[in-house]
Amino acid sequence: MTEMNTCASSTAGPDFESRRQISEVRRVTLIGLVINVALSALKFAAGIAGNSQAVVADAVHSLSDTITDIAVLVGVKFWSKPPDECHPYGHRRIEFLVTIFIGLLLASVALGLSYNALATLHEVQTRPPGAIAFLAAVLSIFTKELLYRWTIIKGMEIKSTALIANAWHHRSDGLSSIPAAVAVAGAALVPRLSFLDHLGAIVVSMFILQAAWKIVRPSVEQLVDRGAPEEICRGIEQLAFATPGVQEVHAIRTRNIGSGLEVDLHVLVDPALSVEEGHEISEEVKRRLIEYVSDVVDVVVHLEPYEDGKKSKKRG
Repeated sequence: MTEMNTCASSTAGPDFESRRQISEVRRVTLIGLVINVALSALKFAAGIAGNSQAVVADAVHSLSDTITDIAVLVGVKFWSKPPDECHPYGHRRIEFLVTIFIGLLLASVALGLSYNALATLHEVQTRPPGAIAFLAAVLSIFTKELLYRWTIIKGMEIKSTALIANAWHHRSDGLSSIPAAVAVAGAALVPRLSFLDHLGAIVVSMFILQAAWKIVRPSVEQLVDRGAPEEICRGIEQLAFATPGVQEVHAIRTRNIGSGLEVDLHVLVDPALSVEEGHEISEEVKRRLIEYVSDVVDVVVHLEPYEDGKKSKKRG
């Protein structure tokens, strides 16, 4: 018999909250995509008409935002899939891969900007740029900052790392318009100060690299199964320990599944209890952790017998 390469999907689709989050990610990203395309076209036309290489380069940088928008739109189709036989924990870690891709793209853009600035540091503009180029750069700064603030608020509301990463890309695009605006204004007023454009681009590229690091690092840590912070683990232990019937709690393990947290722990109960009674205690532990601990989406409780005479952590 030949081995099947396909995986059977779960019959149950995403729940209402998951569908709402997916819909919100798509809506926010689509709006950002339309704005990015419009801004890119505007800055490119203004850069040509206003004789500004800085604004034309900034328009090209804005096009990189459309790549991240498309990455999120495509990625959400995969990480929102329900669990199947090959992926019993679901596909949410694909979101981390998309987030890392966005961060690496940000870093590459920053390195490209700084290299271009250094390579053209000696160049002097022969004809000063026009006011239309300056206005396009200023419009880009304000528009992208507003888009950043709106996107990051939505990303935090639905706990989407990819949407938050995309928000930072919006801000990096807005920041890159600052040296473009300075270059246009400086070159128009004092042609010999055109080198300020190159220095400003280098400074902005450092900020973009910092943003890229902040985006990539958490996703890499979650992909390698870094556990929850110590304070969250202590809260999990205290809440499970306070459950009626629980005599002791140990071996707590946590890991991130997408934007949620999976918990695995052992609880000790009276060995004289029936299987049904022990099961009820474990279900109550699970219910409490999912209800009261932020981001917990699944809990696996291992029951163990509590030995008489063993020192208990239980009060009273």
